[in-house]
Amino acid sequence: MGRLETRHRIASSRGGFIVSRMLALPVALVCYAAFFVSFVYLIGFIGAFEPLPTHVDKGMTGPFALSLVVNVVLIALFGLQHSIMARPAFKAGWTKFVPHSMERGVYCLATAGVLLIIFTFWHSIEGSLWSVSDPTLRMVFWAVFFLGWAILFISTWLLNHFELFGLAQAWRHFRGTEGAPSEFRTPLFYKMVRHPIYLGFFLGMWATPDMTYSHFLFASLFTIYIVIGISYEEKDLLTEFGQRYAEYRGKVGAFIPGIGKVK
Repeated sequence: MGRLETRHRIASSRGGFIVSRMLALPVALVCYAAFFVSFVYLIGFIGAFEPLPTHVDKGMTGPFALSLVVNVVLIALFGLQHSIMARPAFKAGWTKFVPHSMERGVYCLATAGVLLIIFTFWHSIEGSLWSVSDPTLRMVFWAVFFLGWAILFISTWLLNHFELFGLAQAWRHFRGTEGAPSEFRTPLFYKMVRHPIYLGFFLGMWATPDMTYSHFLFASLFTIYIVIGISYEEKDLLTEFGQRYAEYRGKVGAFIPGIGKVK
């Protein structure tokens, strides 16, 4: 009886492994597509591109106090999801239920889901801090806006775009291969700032010729979240790379070259 039970368990584990190998890649592709679409929409949402059904200046409406509370809760929800699911302790428990090959993809899918909630329930607030009328200056603002998103996108490829969004893990699992150990590298932008992805985000959020109250609130809340989240992210990097990352922090600024070094 014991031998039969052991054989059954072995067969079941092999079957589960085969199923997970077959599912990992399509699940990762779906998660990547969902995140990619949501992120492209986020660019348009922040830029307040009018063809979109909702954007930072075209959302739900309500009393100022209610709008403020709802918007703070929405960004807090994003911050909690994005930060908690990225922590090693959470991953250790999470991967008991979700295969490691799908963990990053599910993380991206969850992020896309939270962004959808923000797009749907964001409350616009009337009023404006500035509005630039000069055509040339407006073009400068938009150039910086798109430059920021370009820096962000390029930065994901400088390290490992497919690893960052879960496709590489699923592909390796599908092929039955192991990934190489994490390697500390500082290509291109990373030689100038430690967090070029967030630098791109800042440029994309704050460079606008029309800074409405809604846009200002969105950019401010996300900036606060990023600054707080960076402290936890750098602790994880110090744990992973040790003295090499400590030395890197002492030589390279956080978001602006030369500024934000940590001795």
